[in-house]
Amino acid sequence: MSKTILITGASRGFGKLWAEAFLKRGDKVAATARNLEALDDLVATYGDAILPIQLDVNDRGQSFAAVQKAKAHFGTLDVVINNAGFGLFGSIEETSEAEARAQIETNVFGLLWVTQAVLPIFREQGHGHIIQLSSILGITTLPLLGVYNASKFAVEGLSETLHQEVKQFGINVTMIEPNGFATDWAGASATHTQHLPVYDGVRAAFNEATSQEGTFGDPNATSAAVLKLVDSENPPLRLFLGKHALPFAKQAYEERLDTWQKWDEVAVAAHGA
Repeated sequence: MSKTILITGASRGFGKLWAEAFLKRGDKVAATARNLEALDDLVATYGDAILPIQLDVNDRGQSFAAVQKAKAHFGTLDVVINNAGFGLFGSIEETSEAEARAQIETNVFGLLWVTQAVLPIFREQGHGHIIQLSSILGITTLPLLGVYNASKFAVEGLSETLHQEVKQFGINVTMIEPNGFATDWAGASATHTQHLPVYDGVRAAFNEATSQEGTFGDPNATSAAVLKLVDSENPPLRLFLGKHALPFAKQAYEERLDTWQKWDEVAVAAHGA
């Protein structure tokens, strides 16, 4: 049975790949982008099955209007994928106020506005699936991506809470947590701070680590996983994409548990009588 899917940030990267995967199998897609020309090829191929919607997710009013437009056009919405976002590269000390605010505005508030817009529709229907693009960097971190890490940690906290609140309405929530993939997330889509030379050593180590062969996955290989997720009757709250994510997460959580256990006596004493 075909589904109706709204996906933000559909002009490139995962968003465009997944939009086309849905269209190829006969789903209907409301695809949002800042630049609608980037969707012309999909419109030419799939015609009325795709509804391009111009959207800057940072604008709450636009986000609500886009969701309503998609619902009015197709008559229903089954899935919303909050994919819009970008990466900010630079140390925390280097990051300007404008850069930090722009990162959080898009990656957190943009996702929040679209989520809020679709919830009344899903509640009224008694079903729906909200898929949030998080990251392996939403549960652990890398240097030089501090504010990006923070934005994805925020997505994790928001989405886990949302899951607890809306499961009573028949609404599913899933966080997709990719490891690195060879999209333009770290290229044309990224923002970079002005460099302070004191962090050149950290940058060199980061660049060496991320230049290793096999570090980045093939974005085209993700579509099958996303289709399976959307079709699942009992979708998970979290889904890793890529072979590096689980080992990275295990290492991070083992280190955290070890630290918490070592300091547990202090923690318990701090509780008081």
